[in-house]
Amino acid sequence: MQVELKRIQQEVGITFIYVTHDQEEAMTMSDRIAVMNKGKYEQLGDPEALYERPRTLFVAGFLGVSNLLPAKRDGAGNGHAGFRLADGTAVRVPAALLEGRDNDAIALGVRPEKIRMIDPSKDVPGGLNRVAGTVTHASYLGVSTQYIVTLADGHRVTVFEQNVERATKSELWNAGEQVLLAWAPEHCFVVDDPTGKAAEIQAVDAVA
Repeated sequence: MQVELKRIQQEVGITFIYVTHDQEEAMTMSDRIAVMNKGKYEQLGDPEALYERPRTLFVAGFLGVSNLLPAKRDGAGNGHAGFRLADGTAVRVPAALLEGRDNDAIALGVRPEKIRMIDPSKDVPGGLNRVAGTVTHASYLGVSTQYIVTLADGHRVTVFEQNVERATKSELWNAGEQVLLAWAPEHCFVVDDPTGKAAEIQAVDAVA
């Protein structure tokens, strides 16, 4: 039905306004999405912009699953802004993400499917952000596996890993294993967090 409605809209060439609470449906059918919260616009844009670059905590949690990482500003250079995570780990994001924002009222985010899990004994490709953690849970979902990784500060990170290199259940990461979580700075997003609530939100709670 979604594909058929989209086809009809393109054939007749008129604007459709479609109201739905189904996030996947909204992403599939829309050229532009307006995310509303309590009767007010939170963000307006195309599906990719809203998913890859949510600007508020609500949008980050409403469209898909987001890992929000408590962090503080820590320098800048070479087109990147530096941050320091709660455990002291340094990470970078594109400086352009901070334009027009209050540096003391933001939080970092990264989607679960953007994160790679790497054996600490192996080299991490240059330029990637990385943070150490311990696997605390693994859920085999067939096409992918959902992992929960706990960082040194106790913060839990959700990772979705396609079952390609680790194709069978016996090859999955196991609870208790040490891993490095790595992701590209360009895969980070920044959300407004004037109340400091991001530190209380963990992606695992959204998918439990």
